[in-house]
Amino acid sequence: MTPPRLTRPDPSEYAPYFSRYVGLVPDGDIIAILEDQMVATAGLLAGLTEAQGEHRYAPDKWTLKEVVSHVADGERVFCYRALRFARGDSTPLPGFDQDAWVPQAGCARRTLVGIAEELRSVRAATLTFVRSLDDAMAVRGGMASGGPMTVRALAYIMAGHELHHLKILRERYLA
Repeated sequence: MTPPRLTRPDPSEYAPYFSRYVGLVPDGDIIAILEDQMVATAGLLAGLTEAQGEHRYAPDKWTLKEVVSHVADGERVFCYRALRFARGDSTPLPGFDQDAWVPQAGCARRTLVGIAEELRSVRAATLTFVRSLDDAMAVRGGMASGGPMTVRALAYIMAGHELHHLKILRERYLA
């Protein structure tokens, strides 16, 4: 069976904060966009050195490795929310404190290659899940981080969140 085309969510399907991510996602098939991102991001990260992975563009900012780890953590959280909602569980879900999570990820003891592989694996799992959705599941939703959120909005948020951080990597870490 061909997976449904997950159409762009209406702004009522996510809290205004997340428009910063949804707005970055180009028009097109969100599954193809997520697939292409996985390949492009893996290619970008494969060309970097471990020294680049340790770089932070300002003393109080995350290292490049921490940014990549954060993208993987964020995607795990977003996909978990989508899973709960897709399965009809509309229990309100809390937000997460990215600034508390990043230091606990242990990025300093990990390699950039390992963190990049983690991100690729997380995206592969996300894609398996998103491909399994039918049209009814895609529009189910609930409350997360204090606002409304649908499954299809979460697919766009995942893509946009990665785009947001890749832009930062290119402009502030790799320029």
